[in-house]
Amino acid sequence: MEHMHQSEFVETASSHSPTVTIVSDVLLYREGLAASLLRDGRLRIFDLVAGNGALPAIVRRRPDVLLLDGAMPDCLSLARRLRAQAPGLCIVGFGISGGIERLVDCAESGLAAFVDSSGTVGELVKAVIDALNGELACTPQVSALICQRLAHLSAAGDQGAEALTRRERQIAALVGEGLSNKEIANELCIGASTVKNHVHNILDKLNVRRRSAIVHQLHQFPWMKEADRAVAR
Repeated sequence: MEHMHQSEFVETASSHSPTVTIVSDVLLYREGLAASLLRDGRLRIFDLVAGNGALPAIVRRRPDVLLLDGAMPDCLSLARRLRAQAPGLCIVGFGISGGIERLVDCAESGLAAFVDSSGTVGELVKAVIDALNGELACTPQVSALICQRLAHLSAAGDQGAEALTRRERQIAALVGEGLSNKEIANELCIGASTVKNHVHNILDKLNVRRRSAIVHQLHQFPWMKEADRAVAR
């Protein structure tokens, strides 16, 4: 672990405390949050890693919760990849900016809880504990928007999901794994511009605006099976 030894974090909390791995591309953020959680004393820290080290870290030592820096440009894509590789992993986002729409995007991407950029360490710790108890504390505005988004996605999916072509379903499955257009193009041996067109068509057919909304829909339809994903490979 960079600059500070893991034992400096782990030994300060009870062995019964939830364990966390902190993921941020900024070393100062990782160490700053670790130091704050150390003072709070309610969580044990397993690891501090950059985004590209997140998967090896949770494979090496699976934490109860992964704390994900919401300021990273690809944080939601990373969250989807991690959940695809480690089903059931509890991910809590911190430092989320962009308003309530962004918070709902976090929920769609599989985050169990999230704290915006004005949140405190105490609020983050509470979010972690609530998430482990299967609870999500959020404002009435966020709750209302989540309900609206779910209703919209359900209605749109009923009408549009079955209209997806086989290729579009393959690409939707890979979007669900967090792959970028370029990565999907390499996976399917097609052009990046072709992938971009397919993603645009998928969004239109599902009547959604964001890639994260595609991810939410994947789990609602029988065509999202291992056989389809195998064909996509």
